[in-house]
Amino acid sequence: MTATAMSNGEITRADIESKLRQIRGGVDEVGESARNIGLIVGAVAVVAVVGTVFLFGRRKGRKEKTVVEIRRV
Repeated sequence: MTATAMSNGEITRADIESKLRQIRGGVDEVGESARNIGLIVGAVAVVAVVGTVFLFGRRKGRKEKTVVEIRRV
């Protein structure tokens, strides 16, 4: 609190604004770190999905392989 609030016991608008700025600064820091973690988790999930689709598609391609014979008469 400021000296004004301490001397007469009243809370001024400036006191409230400074406290809100202080709280918001902490929230912004936490939000930024959560956003970074979210991006990393999202990237890992995308890579896992693409890898899984690739492996299943490759397996299916091996199972249903078509063999074409060409004979000359």
